[in-house]
Amino acid sequence: MTKWLRRIRGAVGMGLTWALAWFAAGVVLLMVVGFGAADVPFPLGFALLGFLAGVTFSGVLWIAEGRRRFDQMSLPRFAGWGAVGGLLLSGIFVLAADLGDAILVLGPVFALSSAACASGSLALARMAEDRELLNASANEAEGGLTEGEATLRTDPVP
Repeated sequence: MTKWLRRIRGAVGMGLTWALAWFAAGVVLLMVVGFGAADVPFPLGFALLGFLAGVTFSGVLWIAEGRRRFDQMSLPRFAGWGAVGGLLLSGIFVLAADLGDAILVLGPVFALSSAACASGSLALARMAEDRELLNASANEAEGGLTEGEATLRTDPVP
């Protein structure tokens, strides 16, 4: 059961991260078109779609790459699965809203947006991992190396 709860927590976290990015895109769009131009507040609608896109991407990633860790996947592969998730979400959205041929417009937009968010998510995950490695090495230095160990680390390789 713990495995499923971790996956659900990861999907919700991914959805919230993407919702924040899509909310920012909605704010930019709202500033471009003007605050009185929209009946629906762009940022909130975009945030909801971003959350759904992040959760959909997590599901696609789990099905396609279930056993791989983030550090085992390339950026283009991750972006590709993001695009697949975006296309899937656009198809579901068009069917649910009965928008007919809107898939021709929404499909590429959702795919590109999701691919960009997937790439950003992987970059953030790698930065966090690098920061953890840096903190671990700093803790090792604070742990106090013996003089012999310190000498071994600073001596140039012959």
